[in-house]
Amino acid sequence: MLENLNWWEIGALLLLALLIFGDRLPQVISDGLRMVRNLRNMAQNATGDLSRELGTDIQLQDLHPKAFIRKHLLSEEDEQALRKPLQGVYDNLRADVTGVHNDLKDVASAADIRSTNGRGPSAPAAGGVPAAPAPAPRSHAYDDDAT
Repeated sequence: MLENLNWWEIGALLLLALLIFGDRLPQVISDGLRMVRNLRNMAQNATGDLSRELGTDIQLQDLHPKAFIRKHLLSEEDEQALRKPLQGVYDNLRADVTGVHNDLKDVASAADIRSTNGRGPSAPAAGGVPAAPAPAPRSHAYDDDAT
């Protein structure tokens, strides 16, 4: 949950919490932990009740519809039978996309001015027409847009 925060941001959040809650901070932390504990117990009770009602062992991760169907309703043979018709379509589509990708790479490398044989950007190409100059790199300065 906090993997996107670095230590400075966590420290700033703790300092902000200390400023907002002051002396009550230990009580607020214990209330938050108690709430998390109660939510976890409620989830475990709900999965236990559901498991008892359905007559099968259900974990919290199994409540996702795809995982539930895969684990409790379909056998491996049924799942393979469902996948088989779509696998050929997927393989054909993947081969087509790979072919288009390779063609685009070939076109891009043929059109790349920097990969010409020692000619500068203003030197004429094979047909006697000067090559177009390379586009200027785009800058990502967002400060200029805000003004």
